[in-house]
Amino acid sequence: MAIELKIPTIGESITEVQIVDWLKSPGETVHQDEPIVSLETEKTLLDLPAPVSGVLVRTLKKRGETAKIGEVIAYLEEATASKELAAPASPGTTPTSKPMPLSGPMPDTMPVMPAVRRLPTEHRLGVEKVMPTGPEPVHTIETTRAEETTPSRPAPHVAISEREEEAVPMSLLRRRVAERLVQAQQTAALLTTFNEIDMTAVMALRQAHQEVFQQRHKVKLGLMSFFVRANIAALKLIPELNAEIRGTDIVYRHYYDIGIAIGSGRGLVVPVLRNAERLGFAEIETAIADFGLRAQANQLTLEELQGGTFTISNGGVYGSLLSTPIVNPPQSGILGLHAIQDRPVAHDGQVVIRPMMYIALTYDHRIVDGREAVTFLKHITAYIEDPARMLLEI
Repeated sequence: MAIELKIPTIGESITEVQIVDWLKSPGETVHQDEPIVSLETEKTLLDLPAPVSGVLVRTLKKRGETAKIGEVIAYLEEATASKELAAPASPGTTPTSKPMPLSGPMPDTMPVMPAVRRLPTEHRLGVEKVMPTGPEPVHTIETTRAEETTPSRPAPHVAISEREEEAVPMSLLRRRVAERLVQAQQTAALLTTFNEIDMTAVMALRQAHQEVFQQRHKVKLGLMSFFVRANIAALKLIPELNAEIRGTDIVYRHYYDIGIAIGSGRGLVVPVLRNAERLGFAEIETAIADFGLRAQANQLTLEELQGGTFTISNGGVYGSLLSTPIVNPPQSGILGLHAIQDRPVAHDGQVVIRPMMYIALTYDHRIVDGREAVTFLKHITAYIEDPARMLLEI
């Protein structure tokens, strides 16, 4: 029995998806609930499972193409069926693998195993870049007349392969990120202010309690929990940074949903810590670690990526020393963290070497004044340089 594989309803605002990669090829056996194809929406990535056990007979969409919600993208033959699906081939059909000759011209389309098909996606390579193993096929390479002709004067030889270009469709996630960044620049009056923090106290605290903390909570005590807690304390003092503009109103939120920017391998995603003011250090670290793992596995849900009242982005994990993060609208602020470096600083009249971090606050100047922005950063600095203040709420 022929079974249609359709794009399911994913979210209220999602109308189309992009085919990231086929995890199975026509002719392969699939089991119920086994992932068949990786999809990308404007907000996240997800795998579409097989509705039944059987054989993948035909695919209607190629990698990189888009499909609407409810559109059929493949056909499966249920395992209990006795006859195969007889449907005419279409331009989107993936051919059944055929043996590759060991001699003669190289075929235009090489059969590629599903595991190998996933490698180009993960490493952003074309399938043609993956070198096959096993017997090497013999093929001829034609030379042009220009290549056969000796030039009249010496000139450096540049291989054609060194000047190749490749056009890759922009992913829906990247398109959405681009749209929101442009939206932020066009609709908000963005301004960035900076400060620097002596990380000595936090680093000493982590070192002193890391072993016990990890044994008890099964997660490392990182830096992000300190900054999330310090951020919430500062937002309570500067509520404009936890607010948004709706029409001619300023809406102040008395809850703190903190977005944590995470690189997923296919773009930046910002899962949200809901009601972060209710979370302790261990709960924050556990949630962030879980976000990171599931972001790499494309398992974050749309609900986890929506909303947020303020965002923290840590470019320091990539080595960034200083940057100006862009606000995620309709939020009014984003805190950027950067790399920790040992630098000479003045302390009690002496020049000493301390682990220092630059921090940056980008804010919407329509709702937040410079005085409030600088005060916010000063509070963040005070809380991190003296973590006991967060516990005492002073």
